[in-house]
Amino acid sequence: MRNKQKGFSLIELLIVVAIILIIAAIAIPNLLRAKIAANQASAVGSLRTLNTACIAYSTSYNQYPAALTNLGPVGSGGTASSTSADLIDSVLAAGTKSGYTFKYTAGSLNQSYSITATPLTVGTTGQSMYYTDQSGVIRVDTSGSGASSASTPIG
Repeated sequence: MRNKQKGFSLIELLIVVAIILIIAAIAIPNLLRAKIAANQASAVGSLRTLNTACIAYSTSYNQYPAALTNLGPVGSGGTASSTSADLIDSVLAAGTKSGYTFKYTAGSLNQSYSITATPLTVGTTGQSMYYTDQSGVIRVDTSGSGASSASTPIG
């Protein structure tokens, strides 16, 4: 009598592992590109939100905020004021969201402002850098030198 074993041979298992590795080699770069695109879209959306919040703040307090945190949420039990206007969430008010850092700069006597959005790690969390100011126009720089008022406006 011959003893027949059940199961897979070593060759069959190696072929399955090779197929899985090939699929992973194709999928992972696409996943990373999709994550960068999502972070960049989030950065543009956050800049639009910040522009809207700055306009609302200006309407209420007759000047733009002195700092990004001034647009943030009110502490528990408090009411909105010029130091915490409750116009954006605490994540965005902290200055970092979805792989981007947001830097708010108030102009002279808080009558203007500019905001830059820079990837935390260029090439990993984002490729493009963004800029906006009180005009509401969002500008992009893909060269890596930093976005400014001279950069190309987006759509």
